[in-house]
Amino acid sequence: MRVLIILLSAVLLLFQYGFWFGKNGYLDYQQTSDEIALKKEENAKLSQRNQLIYAEIKDLKDGVNAIQERARLQYEMVKPNETFYRIVKENK
Repeated sequence: MRVLIILLSAVLLLFQYGFWFGKNGYLDYQQTSDEIALKKEENAKLSQRNQLIYAEIKDLKDGVNAIQERARLQYEMVKPNETFYRIVKENK
């Protein structure tokens, strides 16, 4: 009877080892869960960035005001008969 109990205990320990440390065991599950959480955060950030880009593309396609604003800010373009003032901070 003792041999049977020892044998069953050994089998139980073997299964426990496989559960905790084996391939696709609990530790692998935890690591994969952490990686999934990181990827979801990264995807959320990229999704927000894509939404901003889509909104800017839509605005550039549909609105003339966005094109004028971009030309004024990036290329310092001025309309005819318009005065452009630049305010520069004083260096101390």
